[in-house]
Amino acid sequence: MTASIRQIKWSRLVACAGLSASGGESADPSITAIVDDSRQAGPGACFVATRGTQVDGHVFIEQALQAGVSAVICERPVAVPKGVACLVLPCTRGVAARLAATFHGLDRLQNEGRFHLVGITGTNGKSTFCYLLKSILEAARHRTALLGTIAYDLVGRTIEASMTTPPPVTLMGYLAEAANAGATYAVMEVSSHALDQGRCDGLRFDVGVFSNLTGDHLDYHVDMDNYLRAKKKLFDGLDERATAAINMDDPAGIRMVADCRARVLRYGILDADCPDDRGLDIYAVLRDIQAEGSLFDLVLSGVVEPNGSGERRCQVRTAMVGRHNVQNCLAAAAAAVALGIDLESIARGLAAIRGVPGRMQRVRPLAADGTENDTGYTVLVDYAHTDDALQNVLRALRPLARGRLLVLFGCGGDRDRTKRSRMARVAAEGADLVMVTSDNPRSEDPARIIEDILTGFTDSQRTKVRIEADRRRAIHEVIGLAEPGDIVLLAGKGHENYQIIGRDKLPFDDAAVAVEAMSKRNGCVCSS
Repeated sequence: MTASIRQIKWSRLVACAGLSASGGESADPSITAIVDDSRQAGPGACFVATRGTQVDGHVFIEQALQAGVSAVICERPVAVPKGVACLVLPCTRGVAARLAATFHGLDRLQNEGRFHLVGITGTNGKSTFCYLLKSILEAARHRTALLGTIAYDLVGRTIEASMTTPPPVTLMGYLAEAANAGATYAVMEVSSHALDQGRCDGLRFDVGVFSNLTGDHLDYHVDMDNYLRAKKKLFDGLDERATAAINMDDPAGIRMVADCRARVLRYGILDADCPDDRGLDIYAVLRDIQAEGSLFDLVLSGVVEPNGSGERRCQVRTAMVGRHNVQNCLAAAAAAVALGIDLESIARGLAAIRGVPGRMQRVRPLAADGTENDTGYTVLVDYAHTDDALQNVLRALRPLARGRLLVLFGCGGDRDRTKRSRMARVAAEGADLVMVTSDNPRSEDPARIIEDILTGFTDSQRTKVRIEADRRRAIHEVIGLAEPGDIVLLAGKGHENYQIIGRDKLPFDDAAVAVEAMSKRNGCVCSS
């Protein structure tokens, strides 16, 4: 399968991308690359100047021209050498994405039914959803790429993720690479930043999925209305051929698909013996949730069954723990149904996955002979970095703890400050002991971040709170406090193998430090 058009005439490129090349210019060069970074500019490239949140790309037009680009797209007139095409648009946001998607032939592959794209947006659960849906699609024998917060799995190679949704030109290149490697499906996380900045413009999603909406990223979006509007862009962009799958357990779900042209599938958890008053198309009835996983009935209503053949159900046993993870399973099942995957493959895929990196991940210290050291207590690493995510994890763990529930967390610097006190409140209500520490402080003073967190505790709750700004020392301390039957949750960083302090990105892995602490406490040499 060939996904890349390696050379395309300027006139054809802008026409296929839906841009008007009016202006009477005679230059019609061959374009061999799309760039929005002047450092990547060169002969044959089309440079798109975009006003970003930090830098205005128009400042680098001259640098791009000196590098020999063949075309420039910008928002204000600029003098270009003879033979260089130039297109002036009112706004260039999203243009690089549209051009790159056209350049790589992604629209052609989708129109021919050879490449299918699923995007999920929401505050929490996106990474877990992607791994679950990938497992389902692979159970149905479809080669599947995955792009998200943890990694970019392009089928032929896997790259450590630098951000949830890659920059537009990079994103289109990755999708084309995956298609070239034989992927027929791609599952990706679509962040609110990416939607607001137009990074996914030019992509036609076959399925758009909404997980949930809770307070986060308000440093960028300012308020929840703007945050919701950014997420809603995914569903506003779906056409009549697509499907929107929305979580009806979240009040924002129905707002996401207001005026949506796509078919809508509603999913949610239906408590036993409770009537369905939300018009659920796909739902789960919980049977059991234990430390080893969850058991539930997956039900497809007659509405989603071919020819309205009546309700179908099957029992699903998954290693994913907690009500919130059953919702993630439902989201993946809904997307799979929209793609025409059979119920048996859905159940097999959900059962096959053993876990997601940094999501309710158990730290298992191993002795030199490879056997697991039984410490008597349990240590888990989770990416929960919002109050809603932390609450979900703590609620899932509470009935599983034979002893106390201990939680360690911090909050990222240069990010949404409004959630700091909320996370404190959730931690105090859900855990028996709270260790407040640093996350990725970035340019902020860790002590100031901790001060903001502490405002969320009441005076009576402060008796269960301990403070240690150094995350390594804090992990050692909280594990040192664990007793038999206790569960220790290290929250906030999950799969991340670094800590950002100032401008430095330093090696740091919660799971590795936990093993180090457990080895020291138990007087043995362990590995993970």
